[in-house]
Amino acid sequence: MESDLFTDIDGDVYVSPRYLASTTGTGDPALTPLLDLGWDLQHDDLGNVYVTAPDRRVRLGYLPEGEDDGLWRINAYKDPFGPPTWGACFNDSAPEEVVAAFTTALATAYEQGQDAYLARPVSGTDEHDPFLAIVPLLKQGWEIDRLRSGVFEVQAPDGLAGMECTTGDLDPETELTTRDARWQLWAGKSIDRPAWYATASTDTPVALLTAVTQCVSDPAPLPRWRQDTLSYFKDMARLTPILPSQPSAPTPLDVQRAATSRRPTALPASSVPRWSTTSRPALPGPRR
Repeated sequence: MESDLFTDIDGDVYVSPRYLASTTGTGDPALTPLLDLGWDLQHDDLGNVYVTAPDRRVRLGYLPEGEDDGLWRINAYKDPFGPPTWGACFNDSAPEEVVAAFTTALATAYEQGQDAYLARPVSGTDEHDPFLAIVPLLKQGWEIDRLRSGVFEVQAPDGLAGMECTTGDLDPETELTTRDARWQLWAGKSIDRPAWYATASTDTPVALLTAVTQCVSDPAPLPRWRQDTLSYFKDMARLTPILPSQPSAPTPLDVQRAATSRRPTALPASSVPRWSTTSRPALPGPRR
């Protein structure tokens, strides 16, 4: 395989459905939307990265050396010195495209102000109804799997991904430190042993949740490298080779221009007599 065939796409296979892609181990795509706004970046001597908003009210931790598998932890605060207003977590196998969808929406909300990035979900409202977060999944054929006491769940058509919303009162600290949060998105064969998961607490803005569900349910596959088997779940995902792009067919104008550029310039008769055996130097061909 020639690596230069894939200069525009970082991968040699497409993984579908995209929720069965895993992480590539690169945090840059998810950090960039926040760093582009001038957020402060710090790191410790273990390799953990911390990104903080200018007003100190939103903080992101990228924690490869954290205490558990919560690689990405994002918290927002009404009071920079108080408890988090909301928190989201993506584990260490979550595709960075999903995390980037969240941080991109967060960057947009942050620019709009506290009314956006601290907006609480409110049932029955036009913009903040929590049901809006599920709509992108339903539009792509995800189905309401079961309604059991205290839990509303939708599941992908193949049964290899799902999203749960827990009703009723939840302990705020438990939501921020365990998987027992208001929202849980997962991929794999079972929510109990997911291939990857993400959680979000009760007051996470609907716009951020919706950005994630739109990304997860997008039918477009994600590029990965076939040999890097940790970047997709090979026993479940479908792989399609990425073929190098073919040049488009030339237009009549392209043909005319090419013919004109290759046409030899007329030379004076004295330079090369008709009866001469001298050959004219070859014209340069088109560049490759």
